[in-house]
Amino acid sequence: MAQLWLYFLALAVVYLLPGPDMILLLQTGARQGKNQALATALGLAISRGCHVALAALGLAALFKAAPWTFDLVRLAGAAYLLWIGIQCLRANLLPSLDSAGAAATPLRWRQAIQRGLLTNLLNPKALLFCSVLLPQFINPHTGAVGAQFFTLGLLLVAVGGLFDCCYALTGAGLGRWMQRNPSAQRLQQWLFGSLLIGFAVRLSFVQQA
Repeated sequence: MAQLWLYFLALAVVYLLPGPDMILLLQTGARQGKNQALATALGLAISRGCHVALAALGLAALFKAAPWTFDLVRLAGAAYLLWIGIQCLRANLLPSLDSAGAAATPLRWRQAIQRGLLTNLLNPKALLFCSVLLPQFINPHTGAVGAQFFTLGLLLVAVGGLFDCCYALTGAGLGRWMQRNPSAQRLQQWLFGSLLIGFAVRLSFVQQA
């Protein structure tokens, strides 16, 4: 039980640290409303599930054996974050969130899910995090390793989803406040856009440990 609490604590610390996922959720909630931000959170959850599965299959070992695969994912992720950051900087002032919600379509929801999925899936640091963290809490003497990996991976996705929903709702609340403050809207655009571009630049220089 103590091990499980340590695992929850490690996850909470990671999800509380500012990163591209958090900024994307805040920015989406502020500009497009709660539903779009929650759809983005769903995409992030799917991506984390993929990372857990890939970690179980040993993709981190592939990164070690063929460093070019790590560089390929790293540069693709950096380019995608850069594109999102530039789009954020170029966006117009916020539309009415009520009208934005009314105009929401299945296509826009799919785009929001895809945005969350790709932002996290193209971040090799997220995969390495799963590959490093999960094995530390697996004990071969207390049960099947596969079942433990599945349980810990499910908890990782669930805890991440909980934090993501909080960030999505916070972003939506921020957007409602900014409706009455155009200067705050511009500040939000430049802040979130610059942060996403900064994360892209940082990711482009990340090296394997």
